[in-house]
Amino acid sequence: MKNYFRSNIDAMASYVPGEQPQRGIQVIKLNSNENPYPPSPAVLAVLQNIEGEWLRRYPEPLGGEFRRAASKVLGVPSDWIIVGNGSDEVLNLVIRACTEPGRKVVYPIPTYVLYVTLTQMQGAKIEEIPYGEDHKLPLEELIAANGAVTFIASPNSPSGHIVPINDLRQLARRLSGVLVIDEAYVDFAEDNALALVKEYENVIVIRTLSKGYSLAGLRLGFGVANPQLLHGLFKVKDSYNIDAIACALGTAAIIDQDYKNACAAKVKASRTQLAKDLKKLNFQVWDSQTNFLLVQPPQENAEYLYQQLKERHILVRYFPQPGLDNKLRITVGTDAQNQVLVETLTQICA
Repeated sequence: MKNYFRSNIDAMASYVPGEQPQRGIQVIKLNSNENPYPPSPAVLAVLQNIEGEWLRRYPEPLGGEFRRAASKVLGVPSDWIIVGNGSDEVLNLVIRACTEPGRKVVYPIPTYVLYVTLTQMQGAKIEEIPYGEDHKLPLEELIAANGAVTFIASPNSPSGHIVPINDLRQLARRLSGVLVIDEAYVDFAEDNALALVKEYENVIVIRTLSKGYSLAGLRLGFGVANPQLLHGLFKVKDSYNIDAIACALGTAAIIDQDYKNACAAKVKASRTQLAKDLKKLNFQVWDSQTNFLLVQPPQENAEYLYQQLKERHILVRYFPQPGLDNKLRITVGTDAQNQVLVETLTQICA
C-alpha cells in the first residue's frame, strides 16, 4: 500500500487510553480515573430538557454560556477562558499554535503520556527530564531546557503528587516560552496554580470536567490565560468545537460547586481508606492529591496482578514502561468497589 503519511506520523506510536469495556458488561472499572459518582442532578435536569432547536443550529463558537458561568466560579474575566472538546483539545491547541519542527516541548517524566503524542504529531522536538527522588521537580533542568512549551501536570499522573506553587512561579518567571499547568485533577488537591495566570502572561492553566464533575463522557475542558496568549489559540481552534449540549451541561455542572465538592470529599475519604488497606497488604503507596493511587505490589509483580484482576472483571491501569512496570495505578472507586478490590487482591496475593 502506498505511504500517505508524514514521516513523523509513520514513526510515532498511537496514544493508548485505558480499556473501555462494552456497555452491559459488569466490571469494576478503576483504570481511567473516572469519578465513581454520577453528575450533578442539575446536569441531568438540563439533559432531560434538551430542545431539538439546539441541535438544528450551530452552537456558540466560543462556548459563551460556559465561559460566563466559569468566570463567576473562578473569579476571572470570561475572555480569559478558552473552552475545548475535553482538556486534551486545549493541550493540542497549545502545541499547534506554539510549536513546529525545530521548536522544543519540555516536560518532566513520568507524566501524562499524551504530551509526547501531541508533540510527535506536530513534528516538534521533545526533551523529557526525569523527576528527582520523591518526585522533586527538576527545576533548573527544565529552565535550562527552555522549551517553546513546557508541560507540568499538577497534580501529576501517574504519581499523584502536586508541584509546589513556588516551583511553578519560578518556571513562569524564568522561561521564555509557554508554561502549561495541567490541573486535570485539581478538584481532589489541596492547592492550585490559577493565580499565576494573572501574574505571568506566558502561563495557561488547563482544567477538565471529566474528573471532579463526573463528565468524562461529555468531553469538556477549558484553559485560563491572559487574552493575549489565548488570541493565538483561538486562531487554530475549530470553528464550532463545543457542541450545544456539552456547553449547556457543562454550565450546569460548574455552577453546582456544592455537589462537586461533596463528591470530591467522598473520593478523598475513600482514597485515604484505600491507601491504608493496600498498605496492610504490604503495597507501597505513594501520597496522592488525585482520585487515584500509584502503588507497588510487595513482590513487584504488577503485570501479573493486573492480568489476574482483569480475569476477575476488575480493571486497573498497568504501564509497561521503565520506572512504572512494577507499579499499578488504581482509580479510587466507591467504598464498596474498593472493598471488592482489596478482598480480591488479598485472595490473589495469598
